[in-house]
Amino acid sequence: MSIRSYSSILIVVFTSFFLKSEAQILTPEDSLANGLIKRTETTVLSGYGEARYSIDTKRQSAEANLKRVVLFLGHKFSKNISFFSELEIENALVTGSGADESTNGKGSISMEQAFLKFNLNPSTYIVAGLIIPRIGYINENHLPTTFNGVDRPYLEEQIIPSTWREIGVAIYGQATGIRGLNYSVGLTNGLKSSNFSSAEGIAGGRQLGQATKGLNLGLNASLLYYLGDFRMQISGYMGGSTGEEKRVADSLQLNSGPFGNPVMLGEANISYTRNGISARAIGTLVNIRNASDINRAYANNTPETMYGAYAEFGYDLFYHKQNSNSALIIFGRYEYINMNAKVPANGIPNEANRKNYIVAGLTYKPIRGISIKGDYTQIMTGEFNQALIVTPFPRQVFYYKDNGFVNLGVAYSF
Repeated sequence: MSIRSYSSILIVVFTSFFLKSEAQILTPEDSLANGLIKRTETTVLSGYGEARYSIDTKRQSAEANLKRVVLFLGHKFSKNISFFSELEIENALVTGSGADESTNGKGSISMEQAFLKFNLNPSTYIVAGLIIPRIGYINENHLPTTFNGVDRPYLEEQIIPSTWREIGVAIYGQATGIRGLNYSVGLTNGLKSSNFSSAEGIAGGRQLGQATKGLNLGLNASLLYYLGDFRMQISGYMGGSTGEEKRVADSLQLNSGPFGNPVMLGEANISYTRNGISARAIGTLVNIRNASDINRAYANNTPETMYGAYAEFGYDLFYHKQNSNSALIIFGRYEYINMNAKVPANGIPNEANRKNYIVAGLTYKPIRGISIKGDYTQIMTGEFNQALIVTPFPRQVFYYKDNGFVNLGVAYSF
């Protein structure tokens, strides 16, 4: 019997267990994570991927891209010890220095996760290795078949830099006596502030498990609560961001301690699902207290405060069809992001980093694990600060502060 067939049987047999634990069971990886595979030793194969086609209405150009392909390999060593790993290829093609120049490869290969899981009891476990903290919606549960729209919500790429993974250890559990309340606490390596920026925030500062430097640490924690048709979560992160050994940090006049030059992130989200209706909202705030010191050391225009929020509403037009495993979801989402809400005195503000997104479209799911998507995205921003232009006219690319995109995509998970 194939792994996929075996997992399908488990999904049917243990449906009542899923409802009690509020676990998300979408792939064999989820079955392994939730202890639903009963064999003493077994290896699990799973994966996901997505491709997109986007038309820029103002520039009258288009782009087609195999955005990512991810292969999951997991192994259950015993009842209490399992291994999880995901290998990701982004943008289809990776080229080396000796490759044909015409290939213009822009892809990357990376480990998205690689950790051991140790079950302490039926409701508590520890993970150690390259782990993904529970922050926001998309970071932990980022399968492209679980969200509407061809692209991930912009807030959860720009403010919360999904997928955010670091080397560390964490404990996950369910609160005793409070049904539906889950918690997590994790300790990871910190960020690298030399790679922060005004446009991308802290995203470039993720060290992603690749020969991380410095003594900086990051602490993250979350509370996740299921109540009827609602899912509610709050999470936070505080971590150092120097990312250099003490000798280098001293020369830059930056604190090299475990939480030196701290980055603090907090978020809260809520979702509701019932009778074909789905709604969700999230808000998040990032503070980089010593942004002025970081700018002095690296001249990278790091902002002091960033924040954002979005709300989405969807309805499954096929919900009332009897004996149907398919879905056709019509949805709309509004997002507001301010990457430069507060800029230190030695930074340069840029109103183009104050962004509004309106996204509306359809998600068609003919069967479980397949999504065919289409949406229209309108992006509205403030004026681009001319002081930040490096390549003046005529080489400068014209900046549109109001632009629309037509996006088409396909996604799978198994």
